[in-house]
Amino acid sequence: MRNFISGCIRIGHNLQPAPPVTPSPVLDFKFAALPANPSATRPGDPSYPSSSGLARTLKPVRNPRLQGLQCLRCDALYPVTLTHSGCPACKRAGFHVALRASYLPDGVDAIPMPYAPGFTLGEGQTPMLEMPELARHFDVARLNLKDEASNPTGSHKDRMTAVGVAQALDFGAHTLVLASSGNAAVSAAHYAWAAGLRCEVATYEGMPATYTRQLDALGARRYVFADNAGRWAFVRERSQYPGYLALTNYRLPALGSAPLAIEGYKTIAPECVADAGLPDHVVIPTARGDLAWGIYAGFRDLLAAGRIPRLPRLWLVEPFPRLARVFAGGAINGSYPGHTAQFSTAGATVTYLQWQAATATGGGAVVVSDEEARAARRLLTAAGVSAELCAAGGLAALRQLRESKAIAADAHVVLMLTANASSDPSWPDPAV
Repeated sequence: MRNFISGCIRIGHNLQPAPPVTPSPVLDFKFAALPANPSATRPGDPSYPSSSGLARTLKPVRNPRLQGLQCLRCDALYPVTLTHSGCPACKRAGFHVALRASYLPDGVDAIPMPYAPGFTLGEGQTPMLEMPELARHFDVARLNLKDEASNPTGSHKDRMTAVGVAQALDFGAHTLVLASSGNAAVSAAHYAWAAGLRCEVATYEGMPATYTRQLDALGARRYVFADNAGRWAFVRERSQYPGYLALTNYRLPALGSAPLAIEGYKTIAPECVADAGLPDHVVIPTARGDLAWGIYAGFRDLLAAGRIPRLPRLWLVEPFPRLARVFAGGAINGSYPGHTAQFSTAGATVTYLQWQAATATGGGAVVVSDEEARAARRLLTAAGVSAELCAAGGLAALRQLRESKAIAADAHVVLMLTANASSDPSWPDPAV
């Protein structure tokens, strides 16, 4: 992980001294009902954790060709707002479908983004690791790991959070609110603190201490719930108040995270092509599919711009059957619970986002058990690579895909290393 608390914050290409972190008490609640009106903790309330105030001098430059949010299914166009409730037209027809950013064509930007480069902590441009010995072990022509653990807070989530913060600043929001007990929470807390925004996180009981310590130090407020229903109800309630940007999903059936924020993942596609050439396959640890869809959208944009001749096939790795059950005939809006140590990709829901990412590229879903993921992590550790368990699951998925011949021996494969093992509650693995 890059050293985040390094004494500087990057705004575009300018380095500025970092203000001191302001610690704050952490508030843990178990709500029997929805929380009270948060208006008492609006800006200026001394009871709320203070923040850097740095970003109050920033105004993100919105892409003038961003024309709105468009339905993934029916292409209906809606205005950009701080809330994300999916497509109303599809919902009336019985489908729960997310929206995506829609841009007017200009023929210049191969990968259009909602905002011009501005507020950043240095996310993106992560290393593409060449793994020749593992390529020989799994009998593929070429194997790369896209090392997202090199992002500022240690995971791919920083790409999404950076764009979410830009939207919050653009719309004059004062608080990021999200449901997360892991990487997204840590990312949001760091970026909110650096941008002068507040952060409220709905977490599970038993959030790993490695995460809570960072949230506490950065002044993020934690609210503890027993299940997703409680967390999402909290985020949904907060999102109805002015000044709150809901960064992550809060709908059931699930839709995915904030549409503009997900655009942050698109930059992975051109980085892959620039650093290692166009892959044949990309293997992606997946919960609700934000990352997978963002990668798909990036390659889709490159294809539309004539920069690549085809799409790579995307394989979405899950710890128990969810999307796999949908492909077997289950309802996309169904609930598919299971238990797993693959902390970052747990959950019972499937989204249209992940279904589209897999089907549009000719890929699919791969189910990897915890034991298979641990065996793969031993191989990665021996190769000098630290991986959270679900990221190691991508290597186990490669084994399955080779055995089924879905991936050929002459293929170039990229595995997404979403985070390393340093904050993974399942690490270290049991001795064998």
